[in-house]
Amino acid sequence: MKNLPIGYIDSGYGGLSVVRQSLRQLPNESIIYFGDNARNPYGTRHLEEVKAFIWQMTDFLLDKGIKMLVIACNTGTAAALDEIRQGVDIPVIGVIHPGSRAAIKETKNHRIGIIGTEGTIQSGLYESVLLKDTNQLQVTSLACPSFVQMVEDNLMDDDAIQAPIDQKLQIFKDRQVDTLILGCTHYPLLSERIQASVGQGVKLVDSGVETVNEITFLLDYFQLSKNAQDAQEHPPTQVYYTTGHVAPFKEVAQKWLASKNLDVRHVDLEEVNDR
Repeated sequence: MKNLPIGYIDSGYGGLSVVRQSLRQLPNESIIYFGDNARNPYGTRHLEEVKAFIWQMTDFLLDKGIKMLVIACNTGTAAALDEIRQGVDIPVIGVIHPGSRAAIKETKNHRIGIIGTEGTIQSGLYESVLLKDTNQLQVTSLACPSFVQMVEDNLMDDDAIQAPIDQKLQIFKDRQVDTLILGCTHYPLLSERIQASVGQGVKLVDSGVETVNEITFLLDYFQLSKNAQDAQEHPPTQVYYTTGHVAPFKEVAQKWLASKNLDVRHVDLEEVNDR
């Protein structure tokens, strides 16, 4: 069981920010990733529709064989985490709870900002988690759907996107937020531009980084971790599936993961829907 890969699912490229951190912290683990690029963005869709997509991808990866599932998508987490956890017999992790806990630890003035997709922000799950045990926080939430499209269009290095980012995030300066949750796994790919916009004094919380810390804990808890000897006997592998075109996915993935010759495969939506 422990030699099986960890499965990651996302609406497109964003979950690669979680995978990147996983490769750093868990080099012995195998990875199987599913990006639903053909149907993204998820953030503008109804959460019930997103839940159906998450189930389709979950079933696909379960058929491939995984030991743990990471819903590396904030909208997907908001839509489906609880139901997926109840419906499968492997550990399932989302990205919202780890990011919220980290933000509470980081804030000094109790003013926390959240940026995410429309679906994530409308779900109110981040606010619910943040305010569950305290009434001292001031939380400002903002949907930034255009940020997802910037990443999907591979515009991270285009200086023309800085001005619209600055304009969109001005509210966090006005409200003196000192901690900003990147509530979409696409957003860390824009972290330098977001940091420049809100200022160096604002702590950016990457929910993907915090999620990998939780993955590490649960692998140990369930005795699913691969050690160095396991990795020698069963070398770690990486396979990336996308419902979109392979070439652009591979370009973005290799750039973001600083890795060449990634194994990227196309999956037809019909094959996913039939599962």
